[in-house]
Amino acid sequence: MISWEDLVNKKLCFAFAALMMVPGALLGQEKSQAQATPPANPITASEKGLYSFVSNAVIGAAQKMPEENYSFKPTPEVRSFGQIVGHVADASYMFCSLSLGEANPAKGIEKTKTSKADLVAALRDAVAYCNQAFDSMTDTKGSQMVKFMNFDIAKLTVFSLNTAHTDEHYGNMVTYLRIKGIVPPTSENPPGQAPK
Repeated sequence: MISWEDLVNKKLCFAFAALMMVPGALLGQEKSQAQATPPANPITASEKGLYSFVSNAVIGAAQKMPEENYSFKPTPEVRSFGQIVGHVADASYMFCSLSLGEANPAKGIEKTKTSKADLVAALRDAVAYCNQAFDSMTDTKGSQMVKFMNFDIAKLTVFSLNTAHTDEHYGNMVTYLRIKGIVPPTSENPPGQAPK
């Protein structure tokens, strides 16, 4: 039989153990709540995250296409693959400089650059410029209006237009890559999985 004293000691040990777990549980809740706290500028951060995904896909596509296919056009009426890369770089500079309220620092990439190395470098530079523009943006600054094609739109909407435009031309690039038998970056599989 268990004595009254043993029973009290076991209850005290249990109570002590439970009490010792409370600070750990509370600390875990604090960490969970801290992790759930949104960033200071959630709209800007969301826009930048989406742009980062799309722009990295475009850079990846530009890198995957061999140099000899940079002049490839599926039909004579459309841009070549290289012209698309240059066009995306030009547009990125245009949209992001407008959001910043400064003069466009680079123009005419589509019309002046033809080599893969030059076009990939120009695209990387344009994306870096846009990333710097995002870094200087806040949700409050992003709500300021600018003129674009005779419309008054918020600066963050200009970023959205750039992301949509970049994604639109990524779709073109995917088609060109597929025609050449190349798997686009966003369709690549992790090691060990069947190809898509």
